[in-house]
Amino acid sequence: MKVNKLDHICIAVRNLDEARKIWEPMLGKTAPDDAYVDEPEKIRVARYWLGDVGFELMESTTPDGDVAKFIEKRGEGVMLISVNVDSTREAVDEIKAMDYPMIGGLRQFRDCEFAFVHPKKMNGVLLEVIDYKWRELEVSKSSGNP
Repeated sequence: MKVNKLDHICIAVRNLDEARKIWEPMLGKTAPDDAYVDEPEKIRVARYWLGDVGFELMESTTPDGDVAKFIEKRGEGVMLISVNVDSTREAVDEIKAMDYPMIGGLRQFRDCEFAFVHPKKMNGVLLEVIDYKWRELEVSKSSGNP
């Protein structure tokens, strides 16, 4: 499987607004570069660009969401690491052929797909593969924004 780059790192937090107050000064930011709610994933996200790698703070929107379950089990902290691939479908086929267990199937985000490799195979780390193209980051760079 060819990995293009580290795509993003996600930090699970109990309270997104409070976490932003802690992280933004350390990141040299005054607001997220991208803020959104992903209803199917039951999360509210603040994404910051650090170069071309995303740094995300994620808060669960429901008590039964994956982020809430993670925090209940492990506390706040790094929840997942994501790698960017050309095709999530092809990457998943390769991952399965190598006997790595997946969690669920393909999922949708904006105009891409992503999937998760089970943390029991990845030293306790939830690994995401995603084929998002991040065109908005390219536009931001071309306009001179950091």
